[in-house]
Amino acid sequence: MNQLKSRAPHAEAVLPGALPDDLRAELIAFRRDLHMHPELGNQEFRTTAAIKARLEKAGLEPQVLPGGTGLVCDVGEWDGVTPMLALRGDIDALPIPDTKEGVPYRSTVPDRAHACGHDVHTTCVLGAGLVLSDLDRQGLLPRPVRLLFQPAEEVLPGGAADAVAAGVLEGVGRIIGVHCDPKVDVGRIGLRIGPITSACDRVEVSLDGPGGHTARPHLTTDLVTAAARVATDVPALLARRVDARAGLAVTWGRLQTGHAPNVIPQHAELSGTVRCLDLESWRQAPDLVQEAIDEVAGMYRAKTVVDYVRGVPPVVNEAETIGLLDAAMTIRRGSYAIEDTEQSLGGEDFSWYLEKIPGAMARLGVRAPGDTRGLDLHRGDFDVDEEAITVGVELFTAAALLDA
Repeated sequence: MNQLKSRAPHAEAVLPGALPDDLRAELIAFRRDLHMHPELGNQEFRTTAAIKARLEKAGLEPQVLPGGTGLVCDVGEWDGVTPMLALRGDIDALPIPDTKEGVPYRSTVPDRAHACGHDVHTTCVLGAGLVLSDLDRQGLLPRPVRLLFQPAEEVLPGGAADAVAAGVLEGVGRIIGVHCDPKVDVGRIGLRIGPITSACDRVEVSLDGPGGHTARPHLTTDLVTAAARVATDVPALLARRVDARAGLAVTWGRLQTGHAPNVIPQHAELSGTVRCLDLESWRQAPDLVQEAIDEVAGMYRAKTVVDYVRGVPPVVNEAETIGLLDAAMTIRRGSYAIEDTEQSLGGEDFSWYLEKIPGAMARLGVRAPGDTRGLDLHRGDFDVDEEAITVGVELFTAAALLDA
């Protein structure tokens, strides 16, 4: 167990904001429509239009973000003083094929899939906004709430940074979000105080040198061997130069070099990610990675060019906001529906919001009862138990009411 202590500070309270059956059915259909029409980061025009149309139908006034995709929408009238709670959902998909079988909502777009659950996140925020809007008309919403539908979460350094620059946090005092977790049963959420994700950067490496005949490697810069040693030795070298508790990990996803079996090439490339659990080590990572690559490649006389692309820092959940989510879930589902969760090596640009204001992200259980497939995120067969939409909506609405 981590720092979560008191599970039921508001357990006796009764809150409005349960999800009506007709809206539940509509939201499931909305999610399936998004799932069938996935769009990549900064290309989510159809998705943006669908969200905008539904919010306007409810009498709200969504504003499209400057890039043309993504929206913000306030529920209730802000007085210009009282800080609002923001609910964030990300709207982009991934460039991978949808390999699910036997479902009517499989992606209709080749090599595009909502394989990370962003369609669920979006639908939860939309549903919460519609419920809260109805409560506002009844005079039951204690203060305004901002809905934030953010594009390009999967595009480093993340669309959140652009959203912040566009002013989406003006007037916001706290922000919450959820992320689908296929390791958590539907009906439950995972909470953690402190870091819940890791930092994630991208590194591109070019190696160059005179090639030649494989019969005379001593007269060349053997770039195949150099690239192989960079791939294997750099992660091992970094493991001895950073505190192991920092969790600094370099993992390569691409190594490309050569065209013929008897020709030592003149160029090689590697691409990978750098992940880190610790904020301070993340700040040091570019220099550490550059030094390690230069040192290993230098043993083979290879010239290096390293393009280190900053991604996102860790998501660090604030304790008070975790307490809010804990209380909200306790009211809706009971304390048994909350579990502690570990810090992962996945990256999330929600962290850029938390660099500015307090907030937290919960893990939303999406695993169907009895499901033993072991599904994971960023896989073409990823899917969810759609009861998670109800859980997400009711978590958000309870949090909005309690945060007052």
